[in-house]
Amino acid sequence: MSDNHNPAFASGTDAPDLATKKDARSLPVLLEYWNALKRHMWLALAIVAVVTIAGLIITLLMTPQYTATSRIEIAREQANVTNVEGLKREDSTPNQEFYLTQYSLLNARSLAQRVERRLRLARNEEFFAAHGTKPEGEGLLSGAKTGPVSAVELRERERQAVELLLKHIGITPLRGSALADVSYTSASRDLSRQIANAWVTEFIQQSMDRRLSSTADARVYLESRLQGLRNRLEQSERDLVNYATRQGIVRLSETQTEDGRTRTTQTLASSDLVQLNRLLVQASADRAEAEARLGAARSPGSTQLALNNQSLNLMRQRRAEANAEYQELLVRFEPQYPAAQAAKEKVEAFDRSISSEESRIRATYSSEYNAARQSEDALRARVDKLLGRLDTENRSSIQYNIYQREVDTNRQLYDGLLQRYKEIGVAGVGTNNVSIVDDAFSPVDPSSPRLVLNMAIALLLGMGLAGLAIVILENLDESVREPHQIADKLDVPLLGAVPAVDDEALADIDDPKSIMSEAYMTVRTNLSFSTDHGVPKTFALTSTSPSEGKSTSAYALARVLGRTAGSVVLVDVDMRRPVVASRLGLDNRKGVSNFLAGDDDWQSLIQAIGGSNVSFVAAGPTPPSASELLSGDRLELLVRKLSEKFDHVILDSPPMLGLSDAALIAKTVEGVIYVIEADRTAVRASQAALSRLRESRAHILGALLTKYRAKQSGYGYGYGYGYGYGKDHSAEQAA
Repeated sequence: MSDNHNPAFASGTDAPDLATKKDARSLPVLLEYWNALKRHMWLALAIVAVVTIAGLIITLLMTPQYTATSRIEIAREQANVTNVEGLKREDSTPNQEFYLTQYSLLNARSLAQRVERRLRLARNEEFFAAHGTKPEGEGLLSGAKTGPVSAVELRERERQAVELLLKHIGITPLRGSALADVSYTSASRDLSRQIANAWVTEFIQQSMDRRLSSTADARVYLESRLQGLRNRLEQSERDLVNYATRQGIVRLSETQTEDGRTRTTQTLASSDLVQLNRLLVQASADRAEAEARLGAARSPGSTQLALNNQSLNLMRQRRAEANAEYQELLVRFEPQYPAAQAAKEKVEAFDRSISSEESRIRATYSSEYNAARQSEDALRARVDKLLGRLDTENRSSIQYNIYQREVDTNRQLYDGLLQRYKEIGVAGVGTNNVSIVDDAFSPVDPSSPRLVLNMAIALLLGMGLAGLAIVILENLDESVREPHQIADKLDVPLLGAVPAVDDEALADIDDPKSIMSEAYMTVRTNLSFSTDHGVPKTFALTSTSPSEGKSTSAYALARVLGRTAGSVVLVDVDMRRPVVASRLGLDNRKGVSNFLAGDDDWQSLIQAIGGSNVSFVAAGPTPPSASELLSGDRLELLVRKLSEKFDHVILDSPPMLGLSDAALIAKTVEGVIYVIEADRTAVRASQAALSRLRESRAHILGALLTKYRAKQSGYGYGYGYGYGYGKDHSAEQAA
C-alpha cells in the first residue's frame, strides 16, 4: 500500500499535528454535542424514559383541578354620577403604570383577606380539603364536630386560608384590551366558582372603599377649618348688624356682584326720601294748580268757574232763558206790566244765586290753595330733615361697608370650603371603573391534570435532565474521546486512530483488507514521517494502564511492517504480565528475562510466526524484580543484536502507571509510541506518563488512539476505514 494513503500526512514530520489541529478547528460545535449524545445514548434514553414514566404516574395520581374564570373590565377613567372631581385626577398616570398597579392590587393580600372574611373560609373544612391540606388548629371544627375555638387557632387558619387563596388565584390580562381574567383553581367546582366571583366583587368594593378612605383626612381637616370659618362668619355678621343698629341703618334691598361682594341698593332713609320727594313734587304741582284756579276765579268775567261747576252753568243757562223771556215781554208790554215785573224779578233772583255761587266757589279755591301750600311746606320740611339723616347715613356707610366686606369674605371662604367638603363626601359616589363582564360558572371539565401537556413537559424535562447529565459526564470525563484532543491536550503528534472491532483482533490484522489492517497501515505511513530515515528501526509501545490495546498494536505494526518493510521481530518485554505469547499460541517458557538474567543464547529465544515475515521473542518467566533486570545494559545489548538481524525491532513495553519499566526500556530504542484507549484513559494520567518519558529523555514518536468508535467522530477520523470493503465494525477491541 502507498505511504500517502492518508492525505493528512502528506509531507513533513509535523504533518500529523497540523492535520489534527486543522480537524479540531473544523469540527462544528453542534457535531461535538451530537457525538457526546451518541456516546451516552442509552443513559439519555433511560433518563427520558424514567422521567416520562414518572410524569405519567404522577399525572394519573393527581387530583383533578377545576378552574373557574371571571372576566372584568378595568376602565382607564371612571364614570362620575355626581360630576364632582375627587382628590386625585384619574388620568394622572400612564396607561402601563395604571394597569400594572391594578393587576398588582388584584393579587394583593388585603384582597385575599376580604374574600376569606366574606366566605368565612377559615371555618370551611371543604375549602382546605379542596386544596389537599389540613387546617391548622385541631380545636376549630365544623359540621357535626364541635370544639373550642381559640383566637390563636382562628388567626392561624385565616393566615393559611389567605396563603391558599394567593397561591391558587390567577390574573391574566388580555393583551391589547382593558379586560382581565380572574381565575381560581381547586378540586371543587362550586368552590372555584364562588371564590372567583367573590374575588372580583371584593375587588370592586375595595376600589370604592379605597377611594372613599382616601378623602378621610381631607374631610377631617376641612371640618376643623369649617368650624373656625363658621365662628368668624357669625362674629362678622353680628358686628355688622350691631353697627347698623347703632347707626340706624335699615337695609331694604341688597345685590351681589360677580365677585361675591354685597352691595346695599336701598335703605329705609333713602326709601323714605324717595317717597317724600315724590309726594313733595305732587304737592307742589297741586299747589300750583290750586293757585292757578284761584287766580282764574278772581279775574272778572272769568269763565273758569263756569267751566269747572255744572250747577253754576245750569243757573246761568236758566237765567239766560229767564232774561230772554223778560225781553220778549218788554217788546209786547211795558216794564211795569205785572208779567214783565215778574220776569224781571226772576232774572234778578238768578243773578243773586249766580253771584252767591261764584263767591262760594272762590272761597273753595282759596281754601284748596291754602291747604296745598301748607302740605307742600310740610313735605319740604320733612324732605330737608331726611336729607340730613341720609347724609349722616352715607357717612356711616363707610364703616358699614368695611364690616360688609369682612362678612362677604368670610362667607366666600366658608361656602367654598363647605362646597368642597360636600364634594369630597360624594366624590366616590358613582360608577366604578371596574365592571364585571362575565361571571364565573362551575367548570364541567377539569383544567388539570392535562395528560398530553404533562407528558410533553415530562418529555422535555427528561430531555433536559439527560442533556444536563451528559454535560456533567462530559465535563467530569477526562478521557481522550476524539483524535484531535491528543495534540491539544497531550502535545504529541497523532499517528493514527484504530477503530474498535467486534471480531478477533489478530484475525483482522492478518487480513490486509480489514479495517484494522487499514488503520495500522495508516500508522505505519505516519511513522515513516517521524524520522529522517523513515520508519524507526527500533521503537517501543507503552500505555498509561493495562488493557489499552498496546500489545495488539505492537503485533499489528509488526505484521504491517513485515508485509511492507522487510523482516520484523516483536519483543515482549512486559515481564510482569506477558500476553502476546498466549494469544499467538507460542512458547513463553524462555525469553527476554532469561537473556537479561545472563543467558547469552539470544538466537534460541527467537520464535517464528507462521505465514509472515515476523518473528517473536517472548517475555519469558516472570522475574522477582523486572525493573532491576531492565536497569542493566543487557536489554540494550539484546536490542542491538536483534537490530543487526532484523530490519525492525518492536518492543511491547509494560504500562507507565506506577512502574519504571517503560522509562528504562525507552532508553534502548529510537522512539516510543504512546498508546491511548479512547474514552478510558484520563488526560491527567497520560500527561503524567508522558512527562516521565520526557524526563527519561525518551523520544516520543507520537500517540496511537485505540478502540476508537469512528461513528462518534462525525466527519473526520475513521472516514476511510474499510473504504471499498463493505465492513462497518463498532464493537470494542480486546486488549
